[in-house]
Order: sequence, then C-alpha cells, then structure tokens
Amino acid sequence: MKSPFTFYRMFLPLLLLLSTSFVAQAQDEYGLIKKWETYNFGAQTIAATDLSGLGIYDLKLVRGVVFGKHGRVFKDPDIRRFLESRTWFKADPNFQNSSLNDTERANLDVIRIAEAKQHETVEPGDMRLYQTRALTRKKLGTHTNAEWTVLASEIEAIHGKRFDDTPWLQQYLEERYWYHAADKYDPKGLSDVERKNLQLIDTIRKQQRRVALAPGDMELFENKLVTEAMLRGLSLHELRLLRNEIYARRGRIFKTLWIQQYFGGQMWYDPKEDFKDEDVTGTDKTNIETIVALETKLHNSISTKPVTRALLNGLFVEDVRKMRDEIYARHGKVFKDPWTQKYFASFDWYKANPNYSDASLTPIEKGNLVVIAAYEKKAVTAMSTIEG
Repeated sequence: MKSPFTFYRMFLPLLLLLSTSFVAQAQDEYGLIKKWETYNFGAQTIAATDLSGLGIYDLKLVRGVVFGKHGRVFKDPDIRRFLESRTWFKADPNFQNSSLNDTERANLDVIRIAEAKQHETVEPGDMRLYQTRALTRKKLGTHTNAEWTVLASEIEAIHGKRFDDTPWLQQYLEERYWYHAADKYDPKGLSDVERKNLQLIDTIRKQQRRVALAPGDMELFENKLVTEAMLRGLSLHELRLLRNEIYARRGRIFKTLWIQQYFGGQMWYDPKEDFKDEDVTGTDKTNIETIVALETKLHNSISTKPVTRALLNGLFVEDVRKMRDEIYARHGKVFKDPWTQKYFASFDWYKANPNYSDASLTPIEKGNLVVIAAYEKKAVTAMSTIEG
C-alpha cells in the first residue's frame, strides 16, 4: 500500500500545473484590456477599427477604464469588480461627467456604439445608434417599464429634451456623458426614422403593459368616448397627462411649467393664445370628466382604503414616495423639496397649510404610511436598474 506522501509526490506536478493554469487564467481574464489601461483617452482619438476583436464584455470594461481614470463608481458588477482589482483605480463618489473632456466623450461614443452593435436587443444607452436605423420588434425585445421609459426618452434626449415631469429620469439623463439639455427643445429635430422608432417603442410598451391607451393617444378619441375600463393600469401621473392632452390638442397654454414643457415637446402641439377651456365641449368634455372621476377615485382611495402589498408590488421607490407624499399633501403639508412642493401645488385640490401636523392624519392614512414605508425599504429605484 502506497503512503499518502507517495501519492502527494505522484500528483504534485499535476497540482502545480493546475495551479499555474488557474493563475494564468485569472491573469488572462483582463488580458485584452491591459493595453487600454495605459491609453490616453483624453488626448488620443480611437476609431471603431481599433476595437475590432473585442467582445461585448471587453468593450464594457474598456468603457470602464475611461470613467475609472476619473474614479467613477459603477453599479455594473463586472466593471466594478474589474476597476477594484486595478492598483491605479481611486474611487471618487463625487465623480461628475463635467470632468470628461471632448476627446474622452468622443472616444466613449465610439466604444458605446461598438457595444450597441453587439447587443442582441437594444439596451438603455443604445438609441444613438438608431438615429438613422429603423428598430424592429425583435430588436426591441422585452424590458421593464423603467427601461421602456428610458429607451423612448433617449430618442428625444439626444436632441436635448428635458423631462422635468419625471425627476428620476432627468437625473438619469444628466448623468449620461452625451446628454446636453437644449435651451429650447424642438421636436421637429427628430428624423423620420426616430419618430417611427419612438412610435414602435410606445406601441410595444403598451402591449407588454396590457394597457388600452396611454398619453399621446387622445387624437384617436376626438369623436369617441373613453371608458373607465380603458384607463385601467395607468398611473395617476399618466391619467393627468391624458386629461390635459385633450386641452393641449386644442392649443391650451399651461401655467404649470412641467406640463407645458411636456406638451411643448410633442410634434402635434400648436399653442394658441386665444384658447379657452369653455371651447372644449361634446366628446372631449365627457372624456375629461371620465378621467377626472377615476383620478378622484384613486386619489381618495389612498386616504380611505388600506394600501396592500399587492398594490405596491413592482412599483419603484419614486412611485411609492409620490403616493406617500400625497397622503400628507391631502392635509396641506408644505414640502421642503422644491419639486415635490411645485408638483402638489399644481393640483386644484391642494391647499397649503403652514400649521399642518401629523395629528390630522386618520388611522387608515397612518396605517397606509406604515405599509408604504416598509415597502420603500425593500424597493429599488428606477435608476438603480439601469446603468446606461
């Protein structure tokens, strides 16, 4: 019988070979990236041909190098693990895109478009590749509601549109190196291909959400009545836009800035100085009343019916915070956050109460706040699901 020592001597060469192989494999994992770690992205310009031979994973890491030289901390686990393994990387939680120069931004465009070309289906950040290329249903694939929102918004954001009606989306775009908000966005700047792509995204998003209509559809109901059943699945925010769209299609100029910005960014919007609310009659007026009735029902239910976890499932932190703040707003609370205060102040039902106290909340409202707070702790933000 052979001793354990004999077995060890027999297998030692194999163990050394395997050990060497594992070390080499670990070193080679980033082998294709090494030359890019010393590349001066701020002074040297790269071409698409320079990236030939790099797969989607490697391209992502090269993009990480450009940002990593400035200390950006990524959510993406692959980029984050790579950067944290490099001795040159110094994390800077205060990184901002303003630290990138024009050459770096141009290089990032080359890298990012090379990535987009290798994606089986489009992802947030890819839409600059489709300014002159038509999307297909197969290429669009399936997405979360937040991702659909970003994909559609990117088409317009490329031309500088702002999204002040959705603060998390505006913040997301401001963190993109390629985004520059225009002083005055002109929807006519969209190409025919971009308009068709936007229409296809909206169509597929509605189908996947299983909603009958959404903001932008009211031209189909100029002589047709909307029913409450058609409005199911829409958020309060969407219902408000849908209701105001009826006015906007008649040329109304809105006093609320974010609503005016929203409709000002629509191709069909033609503001008229002589518009009067009284001019909206017939089917249009009936449809407004139907939407308002549902809005009122949903608003009131937050204060009169218990909120369940089932109702909250799938909502982002941004959604439930708005729901939570509305409970307070119903009693006139004045909010310190400027956007939140402006948002609720734009509702007819909101009456600011400088003397507000939580004592005015009903038992049902207090219970709903507890349920919402518990959900908030586990919910994710819309931004955390998208790197872009």
